[in-house]
Amino acid sequence: MNAETLKAEGWKSLDGAGFTGTLGTIWIRSIGSQHTLGFFSDSRHCNQSADVVHGGALMTFADISLGYGAARALGHSACVTAQLQTHFVSSAPVGAFISCQPEVVRKGASLVFTRGLICVGDKAVVSADGIWKVLEQKPRA
Repeated sequence: MNAETLKAEGWKSLDGAGFTGTLGTIWIRSIGSQHTLGFFSDSRHCNQSADVVHGGALMTFADISLGYGAARALGHSACVTAQLQTHFVSSAPVGAFISCQPEVVRKGASLVFTRGLICVGDKAVVSADGIWKVLEQKPRA
């Protein structure tokens, strides 16, 4: 799988501004209301103890993916991570395309609860759930 294959399958690249850019290009594919995010792992994501993707990179991707789901549920309102819990269930080899389909469990006025599985193909690598705090919209000066 490569970028051209993803484009042919309807994936689009997201702007990786700020800290999000540390993972490289984030890809997204939307089918109806279901969104899948993904990225190609490479040597910068490598755990130096083994030829697998570092847990910190996987946690960053969980935060980005579940946060994207929360923001979509809010109509792209600003929100920040209040809590993120991750469970590592398997390893991801460096070079793999890693994906996540964020799911909104509940949306309230001030909090959004999300969960998702981070996978390599059909293999679950990380199970994650989190809570996002909705930020107050401040008028621009």
